[in-house]
Amino acid sequence: MSPVGRAARQTFKALQVRNYRLYFIGQVISASGTWMHAVALGLLVLSSQLHGNGVNVGVVTALQFLPMLLHGSWGGLVVDRMDKRRLLYMTQTASGVLALALGLLTAAGTVTMWEVYLIATLFGVVNLFDNPARQTFVSEMVGHDLMSNAISLNSVVMNSARVIGPAIGGVLIYAVGLAACFLFNAASYVAVIVALLLMRSSELHRRPVVARAKGQVREGLRYVWSTPGLRDPLLVMAVVGIFAFNFTTTLPLLATGTFHGGAGTYSALMAAMGIGAVIGGLAVAHRSRPSVAMLSVIGLVFGVMLLAVAASPTEGVALAALVLMGACSIAFIATANATIQLQADPAMRGRVMALYAIAFLGSTPIGAPMVGWVSDVTNPRVAILVGGVATLLACAPLALGQLRRTPTIVDAAASPVASDGPDSSSFEPARTRTSPS
Repeated sequence: MSPVGRAARQTFKALQVRNYRLYFIGQVISASGTWMHAVALGLLVLSSQLHGNGVNVGVVTALQFLPMLLHGSWGGLVVDRMDKRRLLYMTQTASGVLALALGLLTAAGTVTMWEVYLIATLFGVVNLFDNPARQTFVSEMVGHDLMSNAISLNSVVMNSARVIGPAIGGVLIYAVGLAACFLFNAASYVAVIVALLLMRSSELHRRPVVARAKGQVREGLRYVWSTPGLRDPLLVMAVVGIFAFNFTTTLPLLATGTFHGGAGTYSALMAAMGIGAVIGGLAVAHRSRPSVAMLSVIGLVFGVMLLAVAASPTEGVALAALVLMGACSIAFIATANATIQLQADPAMRGRVMALYAIAFLGSTPIGAPMVGWVSDVTNPRVAILVGGVATLLACAPLALGQLRRTPTIVDAAASPVASDGPDSSSFEPARTRTSPS
């Protein structure tokens, strides 16, 4: 086999697993619909139909993640107690119904801001269970050895969709209108449901579901706080989530307010970021050696690229900077996700990944309105600048801490799992389980 062939086989090795391959294809379609929905939602709020502003965009974004912020730990516990595949049937169906409702209201020309707020909140309730279920279901499809590679490929899926979705969405918005994006998103959830139906239950790496008992949420919180390899990345993710990962708020404002464009400009900015993210995701998938040390280094580079985007004098320069920033952003997310999942005890994984979702997504109700307000009173560049500075301040102590614990960051990054966490060899999920599918 040629070197290129060996590299490709290494990068996409999780796709050799049939169940994961089905899931991967379904996610490509569904995630494209999700990003089309995101593009259309920001523009709907800012449209002449609703007369919204930056704060309204921030509120809509925040409402989608408020349930995660308030009840994320409980959602993670439900995931630990339930069959992941069955739970995903329910959450994907509910998401499709909500997207359909918004599409029909928009097509009829009767949609109001309070209805947008309500549907955004209901999406957040569904995501309370859907996000940790999707995160932890990866290990049940591929097992422990391929988990890191599969997580990175999931990131590639989401960010390939970041390119495909806005590109198609921009065309649909121009040719048909905003409602078409919401309706396409509703239809795209069918792809995931079909993929789940076609999976072979006998090939899933199921583990025992957690029996009901008192104090399980507190138990999960104590476990994470007492494990530095989980606690430190989660704290960094919370800071970065609040101040930096608010692109569905900052990019439409950058497109319309700074560069005086519209749907086409916004789609171009999202696509540029998505192209970079695909590159970053493939690079991480090929390496598949996540660690806390690697996370800190990637975070520092990500912070620098946020500053570069904020300082871009023209749209062209911003597009180039967004490609690089996108690569760093997805490398940061994928490395954090894989590091945390590998560190977590399987019996705690749902609750741990719910805390990850709180740090990364649940922080949005705090960050999105704040970023929208900063953009309104100053400009979108300042809001992105704040995110870059916060990312650097959060990742610098993490990097310094890793330097003190290991001879070099490179040496630490060479280990699949940080040394301050539990032994990953004990984390192989059970291959069979009595819970129905």
